[in-house]
Amino acid sequence: MTVWQAYLDAHEARFSAELLDFLRIPSISAIPEHAPDVQRAAEWVAARVTAAGLEHCTILPTGGHPVVYADWLHAPGKPTVLIYGHFDVQPVDPVELWTHPPFAPHVEDGCVYARGASDDKGNMLVPILALEALLQSTGRLPVNVKVFFEGQEEIGSPQLGAFLPQHKERFACDLVLNADGGQMSLTEPIILVGLRGICGLQIDVKGPVMDLHSGMYGGIIMNPIHALVMLLASMRAHDGVITVEGFYDQVRPLSAEDRTKIAAVPFDAEATKKDLQVPALFGEAGFSPVEANWARPTLEVNGIWGGFQDAGTKTVLPSAAHAKITCRLVADQDPDQIVALLRAHIERHTPPGVTVSLQVLDSHAYPYLAPADFQGNQVVREVLRELYGREPYEVRTGGSIPVCTLFAQHLGVYTASFGFGLPDERIHSPDEFFRLESFRKGQGAYCLLLERLGV
Repeated sequence: MTVWQAYLDAHEARFSAELLDFLRIPSISAIPEHAPDVQRAAEWVAARVTAAGLEHCTILPTGGHPVVYADWLHAPGKPTVLIYGHFDVQPVDPVELWTHPPFAPHVEDGCVYARGASDDKGNMLVPILALEALLQSTGRLPVNVKVFFEGQEEIGSPQLGAFLPQHKERFACDLVLNADGGQMSLTEPIILVGLRGICGLQIDVKGPVMDLHSGMYGGIIMNPIHALVMLLASMRAHDGVITVEGFYDQVRPLSAEDRTKIAAVPFDAEATKKDLQVPALFGEAGFSPVEANWARPTLEVNGIWGGFQDAGTKTVLPSAAHAKITCRLVADQDPDQIVALLRAHIERHTPPGVTVSLQVLDSHAYPYLAPADFQGNQVVREVLRELYGREPYEVRTGGSIPVCTLFAQHLGVYTASFGFGLPDERIHSPDEFFRLESFRKGQGAYCLLLERLGV
């Protein structure tokens, strides 16, 4: 047994208790009333990395929710590794669907249930504990380490695009390890090579100055809800193809090798339909479900509202209607360009009799795709192969982690994902949980990975 593994084993109970303390902080970045809680989580993280033995810890303002920085830079000639994670969490609604209160962590059957347990507090705490174990058991780290723990990932990291260029020297490194990730299962590891980007709009359709009697005015006034539905329908064909002019122009096509790697990853369509309780899967024609989810862009309606919605009948022609749409983007697509294309499409397709205004949503991120020869992923592959006794699958994900592209743009480095959450852990949903087995496994895995990176 290594000395660091002995340290991890000896302090297992304390580390688990600390995870529960961390999870009690309701650090919901999307809700302004919780901004003090996000700040409190930053202070908790700063204290914890300092206790682990890192130096120069500081909480950096961003103009929004903060970033925690700390370092240990006493390994001359060795690479500098930046470890990334986030301490903000998603909102908890609908709270009535939680079995236990979302910020009162509950441990049952080897799992801890709480908002943020898997995404990302449990995974983010793992490398901090690994750093402590290495420093306390060996007196040193095998590489130089910096940490970048943020409080705004769940709202798209809106301030970090301006923040990072101002701190390029502070965060300069050779590669990034991303603790906001996972594996396919307890026995199947993955290498994450790509993430989708995102952009979005709120569409506000205005008709008459007030709600009108649908009998007195129906048939002579354009109903804003009908106008909105026509606009939304004009953006996507029945086969899932997005019909916004120019939308696909910059999409990097899948190569034969890409499609072979994607096809090698197990996917059970029937089980997915059963789990989601849907009669069929749906996606862009010409692509498998996994290809469509990982490597093709989307345009989705996230919410739509307007008019009378209470029980019973109120015969009105509403004065306004609204919708929020987001697009997930893939390699080479520019979110600003996509927003411009959406604007142009909406202007061309707005029916007469209404006016439309648009609001760009905060969710805004470029897609990320690591090069095939990225050395960080090669070392992660070796460590996962040793941990799991099998070759990891090479995967992409339909989600977004905006900062990965920002690191590439402003620091000139790529990111290797190294997290231990699992797909069934209900992230962003009621009863989110994290397996304590994964919490423990990840600590030793980070120790091993940092040692390999220092060879």
